[in-house]
Amino acid sequence: MRIVEAVYYVTGMFPSREMYGLTSQVRRAAVSIPANIAEGHCLEHLKEHLNFLSIGQGSIAELETELEIAGRLKYIAPEALKSLLSDLSALARQIRALRAALARSKR
Repeated sequence: MRIVEAVYYVTGMFPSREMYGLTSQVRRAAVSIPANIAEGHCLEHLKEHLNFLSIGQGSIAELETELEIAGRLKYIAPEALKSLLSDLSALARQIRALRAALARSKR
């Protein structure tokens, strides 16, 4: 959730002309991460749970790309971009570890 909050903060400083473009895309990708993790957690079948975790990983990759674009366009300060990308990398590692542990537990 901290990543979502940070994304909303930094995108609040994007140019107003980006409200329905990059701002919207970045925010949707950020919200998609915890939403897919939560949805997968509530499902009964391991295969579905793993699938939603994979979708969350895809959203992380999408968000990283969009943040890099925003950085190149100078919409995000370099320090803020570095911090967000670091947090996303850590979250991606956690999801990979969770997926591996879940897969091992049901073999």
